[in-house]
Amino acid sequence: MPRQVFFYDPPERFVAGTVGEPGSRAFYLQASARGRVTSVLLEKTQVAALAERVEELLDEVVRRSGGSTAVPAVAPAELIDSAPLDQPVEEEFRVGTMALAWDESIDRLIVEAQALIEVDPDGDPDEQELFEDDENGPPMLRVRLSGAMARVFAKRALELVSAGRPPCPFCSLPLDPQGHVCPRQNGYRR
Repeated sequence: MPRQVFFYDPPERFVAGTVGEPGSRAFYLQASARGRVTSVLLEKTQVAALAERVEELLDEVVRRSGGSTAVPAVAPAELIDSAPLDQPVEEEFRVGTMALAWDESIDRLIVEAQALIEVDPDGDPDEQELFEDDENGPPMLRVRLSGAMARVFAKRALELVSAGRPPCPFCSLPLDPQGHVCPRQNGYRR
């Protein structure tokens, strides 16, 4: 079966968002254009890593161009998207690997999120090769973003990650509303 690629060039909207309450939130990337919406599930740490890496890559593009690129230094206020995820959120797949690239020829950031694959370690050795073949690989979300849209994505994603549960002042682990067992307090509830 050929690989399913959800391709947006450019999306009308590309955001990170959550479903649920802090402490039990599910994190999603969501792309939409012309009435089509694709949502993929990922971990909070993946959202944070993606947003930080997008910022780093855009900063490098600006640095290398000597400031003559169309990539803004900060997210343009008029493009900020604080709306919730489009409903209903229907998960296409769980993200395993992600990749970023800057296409100089079109001045676009390319974000790829590929489905998590579980390979049986005792299974067929040719199975891994099957998943490495682009034509038969796992599903993928591929998005091309302008520099401004990428800055807006990264800003929202970083805010989303930091909006979770506050950290414990002693151990830095997240605090639940009912407290938590703090390892720095010898297991006593804080």
